[in-house]
Amino acid sequence: MEKFDLFDIDRKNLGLKQDRDSLVTMPSQTYRQVVHVVIFNSEGKMLIQQRQVNKNPYPNMWDISCGGSVQSGENSRQGATRELFEELSISYDFTNTRPALTINFNQGFDDFYIINLDINDLKTLSIQNSEVQSVKWASKEDIIKLNNMSMFVPYYESFISFLFELRLHHYGSHRVN
Repeated sequence: MEKFDLFDIDRKNLGLKQDRDSLVTMPSQTYRQVVHVVIFNSEGKMLIQQRQVNKNPYPNMWDISCGGSVQSGENSRQGATRELFEELSISYDFTNTRPALTINFNQGFDDFYIINLDINDLKTLSIQNSEVQSVKWASKEDIIKLNNMSMFVPYYESFISFLFELRLHHYGSHRVN
């Protein structure tokens, strides 16, 4: 059973843990950590994934490259490293990387990491079949079109545009063959 650390409003660990199955009943004034990794290639396209049909919420919809909850004992960077490897089999060292942005939501903090990776052949990725059914490169316009057709996890169009803008101002570039 997955467990998550709980934090106060200042992001201090409270020493409390929560089971994934009981996230709906989190104690008041407690928060959890979530991470997303957004991958762009040198052509300016974002790697997106299609969620499995049984993955809640947003089954069968397209989403940002990868994401998930930070598990108990992990920090945000460790959670990003684990999620990226679990979902897409990509090893990336986030040791000296800060999130490009953090979005606060009712139950916690969502750190977004933006990285540039050229993955020459997406077929070389070993995707986590229990969560991901497919991956592909997409332009901003492609994603906005999917979003307008209710085929993409519902993000504001301005947020998608902002991620594409941030890619120009963040981190280093790496190549995965």
